[in-house]
Amino acid sequence: MRFMVMVKADANSEAGVLPTEDELVAMGRYNEELVKAGVLLAGEGLHPSSRGARVTFAGGQPTVIDGPFTEAKELVAGFWLIDVKSKAEAVEWVKRVPCTDGVEASIEIRQVFEADDFGDAFTDELREREEQLRLTTKKDA
Repeated sequence: MRFMVMVKADANSEAGVLPTEDELVAMGRYNEELVKAGVLLAGEGLHPSSRGARVTFAGGQPTVIDGPFTEAKELVAGFWLIDVKSKAEAVEWVKRVPCTDGVEASIEIRQVFEADDFGDAFTDELREREEQLRLTTKKDA
């Protein structure tokens, strides 16, 4: 089961405050644990929303809104994509995320859809097409 683990933004991450060396070392150790356990698929930190954009659609038409966005607690500052046996295992991994004393953090865990979750609507032809897209890397495109 794949899970997207999203670290919620806060005032510091939205202000572009970078982690300290100690925080980077602690996070590096945590990421190494994920790799050694064979569960890490991807993981990155994100720039503040002031450097991003949001595209909304109404009536099939896109509208682009440049950041920054309000409500930092609703934004994502970083993520991991992990492959574990259950939501309970994902929770156990997230409980081990290094968090500096005195800092409040919120991390959301969401399961990623798998092909079988879509039922009969995801036909064999669509599954094959999706698999071919996954096998094609940016470098190959």
